[in-house]
Amino acid sequence: QVQFVESGGGLVQPGGSLSLSCAASRPSFISRYTGEWYRQAPGKQRELVASISTRGSTDYAGSTEGRFAISRDNAKNAIYLQMNRLKPEDTAMYYCRIWGYGDDYWGQGTQVTVSS
Repeated sequence: QVQFVESGGGLVQPGGSLSLSCAASRPSFISRYTGEWYRQAPGKQRELVASISTRGSTDYAGSTEGRFAISRDNAKNAIYLQMNRLKPEDTAMYYCRIWGYGDDYWGQGTQVTVSS
Protein backbone atom coordinates (compact mmCIF):
# COMPACT_ATOMS: atom_id res chain seq x y z
CA GLN A 1 0.00 0.00 0.00
CA VAL A 2 1.43 3.37 -1.04
CA GLN A 3 1.14 6.27 1.35
CA PHE A 4 1.67 9.95 0.76
CA VAL A 5 3.14 12.15 3.46
CA GLU A 6 2.42 15.85 3.32
CA SER A 7 4.40 18.53 5.09
CA GLY A 8 5.00 22.26 5.11
CA GLY A 9 1.76 23.69 6.41
CA GLY A 10 1.53 26.15 9.26
CA LEU A 11 0.61 29.65 10.33
CA VAL A 12 1.75 32.58 8.23
CA GLN A 13 0.93 36.27 8.06
CA PRO A 14 -0.87 37.73 5.04
CA GLY A 15 1.61 38.34 2.25
CA GLY A 16 3.86 35.56 3.44
CA SER A 17 4.92 32.31 1.78
CA LEU A 18 4.74 28.59 2.47
CA SER A 19 5.96 25.56 0.60
CA LEU A 20 4.07 22.27 0.75
CA SER A 21 5.45 18.89 -0.19
CA CYS A 22 3.86 15.49 -0.78
CA ALA A 23 6.14 12.46 -0.92
CA ALA A 24 5.23 8.89 -1.85
CA SER A 25 6.37 6.04 0.37
CA ARG A 26 7.17 3.77 -2.58
CA PRO A 27 10.28 4.62 -4.66
CA SER A 28 9.90 5.55 -8.33
CA PHE A 29 6.13 5.68 -7.98
CA ILE A 30 4.72 9.05 -9.05
CA SER A 31 6.32 9.57 -12.48
CA ARG A 32 3.41 7.98 -14.38
CA TYR A 33 0.69 9.90 -12.51
CA THR A 34 -0.91 13.34 -12.58
CA GLY A 35 -0.29 15.32 -9.41
CA GLU A 36 -2.75 17.79 -7.90
CA TRP A 37 -3.28 19.94 -4.84
CA TYR A 38 -6.73 20.53 -3.41
CA ARG A 39 -7.91 22.57 -0.45
CA GLN A 40 -10.95 22.57 1.76
CA ALA A 41 -11.94 25.41 4.04
CA PRO A 42 -14.42 24.88 6.91
CA GLY A 43 -17.97 24.72 5.61
CA LYS A 44 -16.85 24.72 1.98
CA GLN A 45 -16.41 22.10 -0.70
CA ARG A 46 -13.00 20.74 -1.57
CA GLU A 47 -11.59 22.64 -4.55
CA LEU A 48 -8.79 22.03 -7.01
CA VAL A 49 -5.88 24.44 -6.51
CA ALA A 50 -3.28 23.29 -9.04
CA SER A 51 -2.48 20.38 -11.33
CA ILE A 52 0.68 19.05 -12.99
CA SER A 53 0.75 16.43 -15.71
CA THR A 54 3.30 13.67 -16.18
CA ARG A 55 5.03 15.92 -18.71
CA GLY A 56 5.10 18.89 -16.36
CA SER A 57 2.25 20.92 -17.83
CA THR A 58 0.54 22.96 -15.11
CA ASP A 59 -2.88 24.43 -14.53
CA TYR A 60 -4.21 26.63 -11.72
CA ALA A 61 -7.44 27.78 -10.17
CA GLY A 62 -8.14 31.39 -11.01
CA SER A 63 -7.77 32.52 -7.42
CA THR A 64 -4.23 31.14 -7.13
CA GLU A 65 -2.74 31.70 -10.57
CA GLY A 66 0.29 33.96 -10.39
CA ARG A 67 0.73 33.35 -6.64
CA PHE A 68 1.05 29.56 -6.41
CA ALA A 69 3.40 27.24 -8.29
CA ILE A 70 3.08 23.47 -8.52
CA SER A 71 6.10 21.34 -9.38
CA ARG A 72 7.21 17.74 -9.29
CA ASP A 73 10.47 15.89 -8.82
CA ASN A 74 10.08 12.32 -10.01
CA ALA A 75 13.54 11.42 -8.76
CA LYS A 76 12.48 12.43 -5.25
CA ASN A 77 9.03 10.90 -5.76
CA ALA A 78 7.30 14.10 -4.70
CA ILE A 79 5.13 17.00 -5.75
CA TYR A 80 5.30 20.49 -4.30
CA LEU A 81 3.20 23.63 -3.96
CA GLN A 82 4.96 26.95 -3.50
CA MET A 83 2.49 29.52 -2.17
CA ASN A 84 3.37 33.22 -2.27
CA ARG A 85 1.51 36.39 -1.36
CA LEU A 86 -0.83 34.38 0.82
CA LYS A 87 -4.23 35.80 1.75
CA PRO A 88 -6.56 35.00 4.65
CA GLU A 89 -8.92 33.35 2.16
CA ASP A 90 -6.19 30.80 1.38
CA THR A 91 -6.72 29.34 4.85
CA ALA A 92 -7.72 25.69 4.45
CA MET A 93 -6.63 22.10 4.78
CA TYR A 94 -4.50 21.28 1.75
CA TYR A 95 -4.43 17.78 0.23
CA CYS A 96 -2.27 16.25 -2.46
CA ARG A 97 -3.72 13.83 -4.94
CA ILE A 98 -1.88 11.45 -7.27
CA TRP A 99 -4.01 9.74 -9.89
CA GLY A 100 -4.11 7.92 -13.20
CA TYR A 101 -4.65 4.52 -14.82
CA GLY A 102 -7.55 3.81 -12.48
CA ASP A 103 -5.50 4.60 -9.36
CA ASP A 104 -6.37 7.48 -7.04
CA TYR A 105 -4.32 8.37 -3.96
CA TRP A 106 -4.77 11.19 -1.45
CA GLY A 107 -2.48 12.58 1.21
CA GLN A 108 -3.62 13.05 4.79
CA GLY A 109 -3.78 16.83 4.53
CA THR A 110 -1.79 19.70 6.00
CA GLN A 111 -3.30 22.82 7.55
CA VAL A 112 -2.47 26.25 6.18
CA THR A 113 -3.62 29.25 8.21
CA VAL A 114 -3.10 32.80 6.99
CA SER A 115 -3.71 35.29 9.76
CA SER A 116 -2.18 38.34 11.40
